[in-house]
Amino acid sequence: MANFLKEFKEFAVKGNVIDMAVGVIIGAAFGKIVTSLVNDIIMPAIGVLTGGANFADQKVLIKGVEGATDAVYITWGNTVQTILDFIIIALCIFVAIKFINKLKREKPVEEAAPAGPSQEQLLTEIRDLLAKDIASKK
Repeated sequence: MANFLKEFKEFAVKGNVIDMAVGVIIGAAFGKIVTSLVNDIIMPAIGVLTGGANFADQKVLIKGVEGATDAVYITWGNTVQTILDFIIIALCIFVAIKFINKLKREKPVEEAAPAGPSQEQLLTEIRDLLAKDIASKK
């Protein structure tokens, strides 16, 4: 059990876990901002364009009132708002990650290769050594 607690402590204090926790908190706050943007700005504008329709109230009747049972509706307006929330959040995250990757992607400085003999010079040197070796054996 002590080993388990030790491993958990090592895991919990690693930078990755703390970074992830900060990301979750910022993500939750960002989600609220996007939800407000969609609900308070985008959807009312779309409502005006569609003749004053409020998307949150949009629904389709699938079963009418019969006796003591209430009507059953599919409320698709909230789904449209949630999909818009998702698209905006995904777009913002994509742009942020693209920007961060652009900052990280610095072009590596290419060091000049040390100037060495050319292939032709090496072959000439090998030929001369072979010729010298053959001449010395005679």
